[in-house]
Amino acid sequence: MSDKKVKEIYLPDVVGKGYREFWNFKGRFRVCKGSRASKKSKTTALNFIVRIMEYPDSNLLVVRKTFRTLKDSCFAELKWAISRLGVDNFWECKYSPLEMTYKPTGQKIYFRGLDDPFKVTSITVTMGALCWLWIEEAYEITKEEDFNILQESIRGKVPKGLFKQITLTFNPWNELHWLKARFFDVIDDDILAVTTNYMCNEWLDEADRRMFEDMRVSNPKRYKVAGLGEWGVVDGVVFDNWRVDDLTEIIQTFSNIYNGLDFGFSSDPTAFIKIHFDHAQKKIYIFQEMYKCGLHIDELAEEIKPLVKNQYVICDSASPQNISDLNRRGIRAIPAVKGPNSINFGILWLQGCEIIIHKDCKNFKREIANYQWEKDKFGNVLNRPVDKDNHLMDALRYATEQLQSGIKTGAALRL
Repeated sequence: MSDKKVKEIYLPDVVGKGYREFWNFKGRFRVCKGSRASKKSKTTALNFIVRIMEYPDSNLLVVRKTFRTLKDSCFAELKWAISRLGVDNFWECKYSPLEMTYKPTGQKIYFRGLDDPFKVTSITVTMGALCWLWIEEAYEITKEEDFNILQESIRGKVPKGLFKQITLTFNPWNELHWLKARFFDVIDDDILAVTTNYMCNEWLDEADRRMFEDMRVSNPKRYKVAGLGEWGVVDGVVFDNWRVDDLTEIIQTFSNIYNGLDFGFSSDPTAFIKIHFDHAQKKIYIFQEMYKCGLHIDELAEEIKPLVKNQYVICDSASPQNISDLNRRGIRAIPAVKGPNSINFGILWLQGCEIIIHKDCKNFKREIANYQWEKDKFGNVLNRPVDKDNHLMDALRYATEQLQSGIKTGAALRL
């Protein structure tokens, strides 16, 4: 390490086993999908403390989706790593602003939330280079374009001997998440993508291991995700009653058509959805979508008129002016009724159906795969969905509003 007063330690005794390749990799992207108790976050924290002390010109940026979660997660893990390495005297850890400084050189660890990804890209360092980025719980970043903006913070030349790298750590998530296609489904020498699980954590006691063994026997589906780190969601997801299929050949046979529209404009997209409902089998076929930002009312009308044709479209009632404007442009737009507890009622009804999604409806696939119940600060699931990235999910509730009430003949009965 760079300071002679730092005592010598034998890293394998401190870090343990199972992460040799992850620890030593110097390519552009280092990605670790790990199950619970796989020590991925603690190993990453140890690695970065050692690295900063080893590379005098390096600085680190640590990011989570929301800033408020950093203090009790990554900041705490890095403080633990400093203590475990026995180098507390060489580090200053501040809560306001939230940052860490390696005192012998002035190198820093910065913490930012992705609440506004553009603010993250403006970070400048006082010495050396901002060469490393750690994104913890990367599955929280549901849009790949937000990640693309974020990685711009690690740019430019670095001093000789340094290397630029983005590290992503996260618990297993739905296989439709962009992380899988971007890092795990490709062969690229500049990407290390690994999956770890509790079996490489030698610090677990017998009670911990017995918990996983009991899970393996009593709940094998949960064990695959929480125990082995395979792709999937163990809790908190709103819908698991859906699948993707190629509906190209049967779309022309659909007759019970319903349309839903959720208004947006700048950062929030306007979302339109078209479905067919099979009353006998209680199946919903999602076969067409429109998902665009920045549409003025004339542009919106032009986009959806050929999709709606002479049918009705049920719209978000919070925008009565937009509904009136669409009607003046020849679109049969009517407001959703909503009402008390309509969101949860709509979700409950949709959970009782089978949802089949056309392979081309990529935005709907992404939204439904990541649509979750809110959690409190203790991680307990609450009885309301997260109100974010749910524009097509809202449009689906509007489209099926009359079906939820038992009306079968379509929106014409609303007029």
